[in-house]
Amino acid sequence: MNHSKLLHIGFDAKRIVRNKTGLGNYSRTLVKNLLHAQDLDLDIRLYAPNAGNEELRNQIPAQSCVRYVYPMGKKHPLAQAWWRFTGIVDDLKRDHINLYHGLSNELPRGIKASGVKGIVTIHDLIFLRFPKYYHWWDVLIYRYKFRMTCREATHIIAISECTKRDIVKYGHVSPDKITVIYQDCDEVFKRPCTERQLQEVREKYHLPTRFILNVGSIEERKNVLLAVKALKDMPTDIHLVVVGKSTPYTEKVKNYIAQLHLQSRITLLHHVPFADLPAIYQLAGCFVYPSRYEGFGIPIIEAIHSGLPVVACTGSCLEEAGGADCVYVHPDDVQAMREALLTLLNDTDRKGRITRAKAYVQRFDTVNVTRQLINLYKKCME
Repeated sequence: MNHSKLLHIGFDAKRIVRNKTGLGNYSRTLVKNLLHAQDLDLDIRLYAPNAGNEELRNQIPAQSCVRYVYPMGKKHPLAQAWWRFTGIVDDLKRDHINLYHGLSNELPRGIKASGVKGIVTIHDLIFLRFPKYYHWWDVLIYRYKFRMTCREATHIIAISECTKRDIVKYGHVSPDKITVIYQDCDEVFKRPCTERQLQEVREKYHLPTRFILNVGSIEERKNVLLAVKALKDMPTDIHLVVVGKSTPYTEKVKNYIAQLHLQSRITLLHHVPFADLPAIYQLAGCFVYPSRYEGFGIPIIEAIHSGLPVVACTGSCLEEAGGADCVYVHPDDVQAMREALLTLLNDTDRKGRITRAKAYVQRFDTVNVTRQLINLYKKCME
């Protein structure tokens, strides 16, 4: 190793050790991909407020160049939160960190004045676009952190052109300070499961023979009720399987399922291990993602790599994620959703559609994305 070119880089690891999906997957995938880079000598520190979930933490392979850093003597959640908000800057200087990457929308206060380069990935600004989905107090906090982060950042990564436009609009940030770097899904979704794996997962979750799949937290913004309503007048051999974290909105979904007498055709799965997800995707007949707004929509990429045709909704960046060979409908149009799902389930050009969709998502390929990220790190260190 050429130590003269060793880059000491720190990452905000809160989501790495706590979040099973979404920001957690993004953070873990990014760090794992960097570890495979051939032309960058890295000393990586993962700064987390506490040790979090052991299973998630262990997804980042233990290596001599990777270590976790926790706040010393801070056991109370408020003390840990304050450390992440500003106290971490002293630790970055102590550890001789050259560059710190905030992986989930924020940077610590004071990083700019410390001389440590700060890069932040901003995933979405849904709390500004659709504040009704958030508690008013959370909106105030998120807005303050967003504006502070824009000031503290050396450079900003947006995960889509849609998010970049929102940062420029709401943060009054120069477009030159923002680079769009897409995210790829985990490599496991690109590999076919064995017949045995598929059978074991089908039996484990009692999956039906023919089903439409949705993956994502069951919350109002993600709008899974649209898929539930669309299922009502579809052939009775078609089922819906929803995989995601339960929220208060889940009860609303369950009540609607009961009103429509669809209990036997809809399966809600929570706490599904990540290792089982690829098989669940590959057993499905079609993927539905009816979200009203997303910063990107990584489940669409997972579905395409799993060989599934996709129906998603208009209004945010989902067309940017899925390309022209997915089908997009208005998030309140039940009939259009039903027709789109039936069209894809019975598509005579299914193979061609999936081939074209896979060609489109190559722009999010791990090698390309990691190369763009490394180039940005180097540029910020010049």
